[in-house]
Amino acid sequence: MKMTLKIWTAACLVAVIAVVSCKKKEYSLGAIVTPTDVNLSTEIEGVDAGNPNGGGSGNVTITVKAVNAVSYKIDYGDGTTEIVPTGKIKHKYANPGTAEYTIIASAIGTGGVTSSSTKKIKVFVAFEIPADILQNLTKGSSQVWVSARETPGHVGVGPTTSFEPDYYSAEPNQRAECLYDDEMTFSKDANNNVSLSVNNKGQSFFIAAATAYYGASGGDNCYSIDIAAPRRLTFMNATSASTTANSTRIQFLVPGNGLINFGSGGNTYEILAITPTTITLRNIGIDGLAWYQKFKVKQ
Repeated sequence: MKMTLKIWTAACLVAVIAVVSCKKKEYSLGAIVTPTDVNLSTEIEGVDAGNPNGGGSGNVTITVKAVNAVSYKIDYGDGTTEIVPTGKIKHKYANPGTAEYTIIASAIGTGGVTSSSTKKIKVFVAFEIPADILQNLTKGSSQVWVSARETPGHVGVGPTTSFEPDYYSAEPNQRAECLYDDEMTFSKDANNNVSLSVNNKGQSFFIAAATAYYGASGGDNCYSIDIAAPRRLTFMNATSASTTANSTRIQFLVPGNGLINFGSGGNTYEILAITPTTITLRNIGIDGLAWYQKFKVKQ
């Protein structure tokens, strides 16, 4: 009897242990609440009457609010997504130019459920001009440049396959006087946008192939044209086959007729070289040739 009782007791103990060890733990996540009333707002930095898509910094403040949200996820529409616990963040768009982005803001509730809101925005991003070029060009605010008329090669022309004026290089003071009295003023604003204003004293020099482009007719000569209104320049990486050995690899586009100092019919200028007191520019004229100009700071 005693042995039988011991065996029965041991069996019962094993059974109890088995029952206890097999019992599953139960967890509770609480109530799952879906966020509601998702509100998405944006503020593009630098927006004003003249800059409806921003001043060029690319900075946009994004604010998301919702009822019963514990966090937020924002898809900026430029290939990046981020968790933003507070629902407010400043995001910098980097693609130069004006582009449209679709922002998707998701309010996250308990249990991971989400509610979303979308908004389309247009943002202007100015090309980030290298600091040394910006400083040399504008002297930190505004600077006036004139033709380096005493310098050999202050005007020149060559093939597009070269980065030297292989066909012609002007001797000092060799060209028409209307080409030498122009004053080019490069100015920057608080957002590092650069504008150009040209005081051509009423006339500018056109090459023969470009006279019709500027609304005139005739050969190489001085023509009346008003180009005094400031024009915002668009900077970008050079699209030519230049290298860092013969160029800064930075170019800018002058809107409209794009005339600087003399008219070749082209409005995109590559900065081959720049110092605090000198600039060398290259542009492709309407005649398919590469034209060169050298400037100096006005004394």
